[in-house]
Amino acid sequence: MTSNDTRISRTTRFPHLKEDFAASLVVFLVALPLCVGVAVASGVPAELGLITGIVGGLVTGLMRGSSLQVSGPAAGMTVLVFEAVKEFGLPVLGVIVLASGVLQVGMGLLRLGRYFRAISVSVVEGMLAGIGLVIIAGQLYPALSAKAPDSGLGKIAGLPGAFLDAFGDTDALASLAVCAGTIAVLLLWKLAPAKVRAVPGPLAAVGLATLAALTLSLPVATVEVKGLLDSVQPPPLSGFGELAGIGLLGTVVAFTLIASAESLFSAAAVDRLHSGPRTQYNRELVAQGAGNTVCGLLGALPMTAVIVRSAANVQAGARTKASRVLHGVWLLLFAALLPDVLAYIPIPALAGILIHAGAKLVPVRALAVLWREHRGEALVLAVTAVSIVAVSMFEGVLIGLALAVVKTAWEASHVKLEVFDKGAGPVEAYLAGNATFLRLPKILDSLESLPQDRPVRLDLSGLHHLDHACRTALENWAARHSAAGTEPVKLHTTA
Repeated sequence: MTSNDTRISRTTRFPHLKEDFAASLVVFLVALPLCVGVAVASGVPAELGLITGIVGGLVTGLMRGSSLQVSGPAAGMTVLVFEAVKEFGLPVLGVIVLASGVLQVGMGLLRLGRYFRAISVSVVEGMLAGIGLVIIAGQLYPALSAKAPDSGLGKIAGLPGAFLDAFGDTDALASLAVCAGTIAVLLLWKLAPAKVRAVPGPLAAVGLATLAALTLSLPVATVEVKGLLDSVQPPPLSGFGELAGIGLLGTVVAFTLIASAESLFSAAAVDRLHSGPRTQYNRELVAQGAGNTVCGLLGALPMTAVIVRSAANVQAGARTKASRVLHGVWLLLFAALLPDVLAYIPIPALAGILIHAGAKLVPVRALAVLWREHRGEALVLAVTAVSIVAVSMFEGVLIGLALAVVKTAWEASHVKLEVFDKGAGPVEAYLAGNATFLRLPKILDSLESLPQDRPVRLDLSGLHHLDHACRTALENWAARHSAAGTEPVKLHTTA
């Protein structure tokens, strides 16, 4: 076979290799600082973030589901991971991630992936907003070279004091300057010339911050490096025994639901960015679960699909899943050959990356529009976000889901009561719609205002739904409403 024949064969088998190769480099450069930053913010070695990124490329990237979506450690999981590591310890993190991965695979095989699209968008946006607020508040402390309080409310309440203390501390001011400079580069990068913007903003921001810290000998903390193999911590067998505890099981459920929801909502967003094959939700859930299972076995961070990397992949011209697989290869080569480079990265620069990412999670403009058009949805979003900040991730999401269910039930239980009183003869009352316990006070108030000395005919044939609470209450009202000597209330349930 001639070289020309070989080239033709390669082109036939990999028709988009050139576009995918170029896109993979862009995604790698975007993913590198984010993998490290998410790991540091989660309170684990930086290399564990790289391992999750590598698995996201080489394992999840090879599987079917969403062809252009890129997976790895996500800023949206930092709060949950930090809380889990603090409560159960780093060795048990692998158990949590492994169990979550197995659950995701099971849900995908049971074809439950499509049901995640039924989760209220307001709850998901509220979840992301709450995470964003906690990330911003939490990362301002390393930016100020200070120790962050444990609780979300404590982080927010302690910020004024932390800023006041920083103004008298040269090291804290240097750290704050590096963080502020990183954020400024990220915000202004879109104004740079097109050729300069070929370098992804996060990489440029961290690179410039690292260069400034080295050339100016700034007294700032840098990333601690352990080495890739030294960071791999397979979960101990004793850790699996803790799955019998309610606390650990609740954390596994939280990891599973939040990682799955974030991945599948990201898939829906990525589908809107390109005209290629649509996401197969159940297969994507299996792919995410397989990746998390491997991450758990390696003791790494949990993975989700990441919209920042996925959007960069699409915008860079990727055509097939080869781009995300290759990005995993580049991460592996970097972690194997250049791990010592991480030791030069200033932690306040990573804090700036995450503060910028956290701010993007807070939908300020969308919330304003939602408040004008759908105040109930805006309330669900705000309550979910505040609950996550005030209590915790898992409880906050549960509160948001409960509120969304109540709101939906309230809106679905529209009921209309029409009363026709001709002044003589029986009073005619007609109920139509959906009569549930949520509307019971309003129904009873209206019925109890009817005259007791006149016959009443209550027609229920217009109801689409009558729950047990309403039926019982209406029967009790009918039994006691009429005065002595007056014909009892007549209930009609059919036309």
